Amino acid sequence: MRVLPAGDRALLLELPDARVRRAVDAALRDDPPPGLIDLVPAATTVLLRFDGPDRLAAAVRDLPRVDAVGVRLPVDAGEPLVVPTSYDGEDLDEVAPLLGTDAAGLVAWHTSQVFTVEFGGFLPGFGYLGGPGEAPEVPRRRSPRTRIPAGAVGLAGRWTGIYPQASPGGWQIIGRTRLPVWDVRRDPPGLLTPGRRVRFVDAGPLGDGPASDATSAASRGDSPGVSDAEVVAVGPLALIEDLGRHGLGAVGVPTGGAADRVAHRLANRLVGNPEDAATIELLLGGLELHAVSDLLVAATGAPAPLAVSGRPVAWASPVHVPAGARIAVGVPGHGVRSYLAVRGGVAAERVLGSRSGDPTTGLGPPPLRVGDRLRVGSDPGGVVRSSDLTPAAHRWGGVTLRVVLGPADDWFDAASIARLTTTTWRVSSHSDRVGVRLDGGTLQRRRAGERPSEGVVRGAVQVPASGEPLIFLADHPTTGGYPVIAVVVDDDTDLLAQCRPGDTVRMRVVPRPW
Repeated sequence: MRVLPAGDRALLLELPDARVRRAVDAALRDDPPPGLIDLVPAATTVLLRFDGPDRLAAAVRDLPRVDAVGVRLPVDAGEPLVVPTSYDGEDLDEVAPLLGTDAAGLVAWHTSQVFTVEFGGFLPGFGYLGGPGEAPEVPRRRSPRTRIPAGAVGLAGRWTGIYPQASPGGWQIIGRTRLPVWDVRRDPPGLLTPGRRVRFVDAGPLGDGPASDATSAASRGDSPGVSDAEVVAVGPLALIEDLGRHGLGAVGVPTGGAADRVAHRLANRLVGNPEDAATIELLLGGLELHAVSDLLVAATGAPAPLAVSGRPVAWASPVHVPAGARIAVGVPGHGVRSYLAVRGGVAAERVLGSRSGDPTTGLGPPPLRVGDRLRVGSDPGGVVRSSDLTPAAHRWGGVTLRVVLGPADDWFDAASIARLTTTTWRVSSHSDRVGVRLDGGTLQRRRAGERPSEGVVRGAVQVPASGEPLIFLADHPTTGGYPVIAVVVDDDTDLLAQCRPGDTVRMRVVPRPW
């Protein structure tokens, strides 16, 4: 067993084969180390994520005690799940020759297999399906697509997968299905649970309708005729966020939550809320609310003009908004994400334990729109803070991020590792809550081939075959197959969440915490 660093709050166990991985995963679930908040199994690895660096260091000392001998593993004895598939994927004709066949031969092979879900990850409900014996290796795309539709059936490495909802991704798409493999209204919500057997059948053309109903339960907290505030205007994106979902990485559910947790926590602290109360995260401002009830609010994060019924009010301070008034958040001059907290928190429905909205997966409340009615939770009873108690102002513009090398830094040559920390990178316009793409150069691998999918964390610096790095943020997938050269220290990812396109990013290597 190799123990590899994955930032300052996670580690990756690299194991000799899938059976040992399953046994170690089961043993750790039966007897988790203190401070463990998520456990993400993958092909031959297990990612352990902790609530702090000290817990991580203590767990590393105790890892030799992990006993996976005699662990009994579940076996699926039922009939295989049948997946009707239209083999009309846009990569079918390009992938087939890589496997020494044509499109018809690839389809014949794919429909002759009985696959098994080896592990979950990447997206909620996404299962990595392995076939019997040695499966052919399929390279991922050199650069991932920005959107793959729900129901797409793809190949990558030796795996088959079905996209439960629309998402960015680098898999080679060979077909599509309308089978809803993930729906939080079901119990359990996912069909592709580890150990389940799956068989694909050629269903012919499916037409142009939606590929899959991957609907997620979502609520803005609306109640007909009842509200504490109504949305009058929104900017580019306004989301309800708390501190996210934890412990669900094994079934592909991202942590999500506020992109800038420092600003989110501060906003809640100013109005006396617990830190996990739901706030409104604004991308480039533009929100206006009509107060139906008396409200106590505070705005933090990227500083912007703030007004109540046209009268300017203080930023990062508690502000009383009387019933009938309007509060407006303008466009920030620096940074990209502002946070509006209201005493009591936004009372949206919890989905899988969190009120956070995730635009990529569709989990939780959808983005706010004009006309939405918002409810506020009960008074938390906390102390309201004045602005002179707030921490130092957030930094804006260019940032220097601390990074821990690994877990896959050995996939890169020495020049690329040096380039990582000597280059002044710039934030690309192709950045969002999933991750920040960086312009300014490329990092070259010294190994050929594909890295097996493995768990990834917020702050992971992933490098696709194109060599252009991407740093994961709040809504990142739970697993990925591109090598991770380094991981940003967890606290520093909040700074990255405020970077605008064109802002500079530099990286500085720090020692791993164990």
